[in-house]
Amino acid sequence: MPEITLLAVAEARPGFEFVYQGGAPVCRTCPYRHACLTLETGRRYAVTVVRAVTHPCALQESEAHVVEVKPVPRALVVDARSAVVGSQVEVGRYPCRRLDCPNWSICAGPTLPAKQRYRIESIVEEPAECRIGRTLKRVDAV
Repeated sequence: MPEITLLAVAEARPGFEFVYQGGAPVCRTCPYRHACLTLETGRRYAVTVVRAVTHPCALQESEAHVVEVKPVPRALVVDARSAVVGSQVEVGRYPCRRLDCPNWSICAGPTLPAKQRYRIESIVEEPAECRIGRTLKRVDAV
């Protein structure tokens, strides 16, 4: 079953990507919140199908299309022993101050959530460089 949500008419087009930020205070009383607020906060999604159905949206102050979405894989680094295609891993920001590391943004950067579960979809075979000595692999995960 596809994941669905509501998006403003201008954003509701196949291929549009967004990071789901969660519901706003105005969403608490919305009659469509159970269809709209189903995604995981902090995840990036891409629109796959735009349905013909629209609903009024108090947040957008306009009409919103019902859209089908799928999670977009993101590059991460994980402990090399945990790098198995199809496995679930919990990833969060690692406490590292080595800003000169080529993997810092996907290991310790501010765009990573504190802790989130991901499913590994693919693995880059060569080890990921770590300036503080960790044994890491670069993966794409959703």
